[in-house]
Amino acid sequence: MNEQQTMLADMAGSLFAELSYGATVAADWGRIEEMGFTGLLLGEEAGGFDGSWVDAGIVFRLAGYHALALPLVEAVLAARIVADAGFAGQGFGTIAERAEGRLDGDRFTGTLLGAAWGSDAGFVVAPSPLGGGMILSTEGAGIESHANIADEPRDRLHVSGARVTALPGDIFALGAAARAMQMAGALDAALALAVGYVNDRKQFGKPLGKLQAVQQTLAVFACEAAAANSAAVGVAQALDRGDAVFEVAAAKTRANIAAGLGTSIAHQAHGAIGFTHEYGLQSLTRRLWSWRSEFGGEHHWSAALGRQVVAAGADNYWAEMVRRSDPAA
Repeated sequence: MNEQQTMLADMAGSLFAELSYGATVAADWGRIEEMGFTGLLLGEEAGGFDGSWVDAGIVFRLAGYHALALPLVEAVLAARIVADAGFAGQGFGTIAERAEGRLDGDRFTGTLLGAAWGSDAGFVVAPSPLGGGMILSTEGAGIESHANIADEPRDRLHVSGARVTALPGDIFALGAAARAMQMAGALDAALALAVGYVNDRKQFGKPLGKLQAVQQTLAVFACEAAAANSAAVGVAQALDRGDAVFEVAAAKTRANIAAGLGTSIAHQAHGAIGFTHEYGLQSLTRRLWSWRSEFGGEHHWSAALGRQVVAAGADNYWAEMVRRSDPAA
């Protein structure tokens, strides 16, 4: 990281550690806005931080690491997406996972599903039933409260004839990229808790961490977390280059796989205490289980990867990997 990114990480990490999974929009959202995080991906002319996707990846990863219970990631994405659309919404924005309904011209009738903190947001960005994306205000929407297994709000918004602003681009893929970045941070935090616990907990007169079987298991977890973090960095760099179709699919697939293995190992290492509400592990693993299924699971993104590889042809596979890993090649 450069000096500016180090300062950004220190600022975000300090605030997120203080807020963590006990934060609420009513009590703590003002602090997020005061720090300017919602403008992370906006240009300076719009009052933003003028950050890159790599900068956003640092913040998103820290939000996952600290199990931040606020829609920061969604608000940052929504602000970036609508910046050039001329949409003047009130309050912060969020992202819905999908839309079901009918789009007639610039009017949408149907339901937005999986809107993170939808009841608190002023507007929502969602994948369009006709492709691309759309923005609409939450004003007048019927809101049905739902939550994922981590108790994060994932509301349903019912609208009839709501005016929308059409957007280009793949909103679903951006949501997947953001979740992959959050998952990378949460995996690192769960690993740190597991390593700390087995080094403190004694059995048969010595720390559990001295047992070879425990060390081998945690080494597997460390490899999974490292792979997920590497993929998350790769997708952020690809988004900055403007061509991240392959990296989004790879990052979300890899993060999902790592979440399955990593959460299992973390709870095995902790035993029963890992499931208690007072202990921090469950706030991480429940989010990982939730995020794993949001914006596409392993089957969805593995199939997307496969289609891209097949379309490119076997003779082009290695050359394409080199090109994507080294833009100067």
